[in-house]
Amino acid sequence: MVTTIKREEFCFLVVDDFSTMRRIIAGLLRELGFKKILEAEDGKVALRVIEGAADSGEPVHFVLSDVNMPVMNGFEFLAALRGKPESDPIRALPVLLVTAEGRKEDIIRAAQLGASGYVVKPFNKDTIGDKIHLTLKNKNILVD
Repeated sequence: MVTTIKREEFCFLVVDDFSTMRRIIAGLLRELGFKKILEAEDGKVALRVIEGAADSGEPVHFVLSDVNMPVMNGFEFLAALRGKPESDPIRALPVLLVTAEGRKEDIIRAAQLGASGYVVKPFNKDTIGDKIHLTLKNKNILVD
């Protein structure tokens, strides 16, 4: 079954402890035609944002998260998200990890935790766009 979401309703959450990096990623998403972009400075705040958005009826559809952050890093965030009950729809939220670390063990760990993908900084609009498109295609989500 394919789920179709209108581009203007599609919501991203960008999680990074550096506000400059959040702005850069948000700018790339806007260049790709997405307008609804929320931000969080660490995984703990991200979980609250996702839960609050779901409760409001305007859910987050996709997360781009840094790995190395204080309070709750990207791996801890992903584990907390995937640890939600199976009945909770946010458990299956696509998460693309975006990091400066390209170590093989980190990429393996990300996959084991259920990351939708892994992008090593620096990257450009096409790299992010391709990873998002592939993830959405794999999850049978069509953004119209």
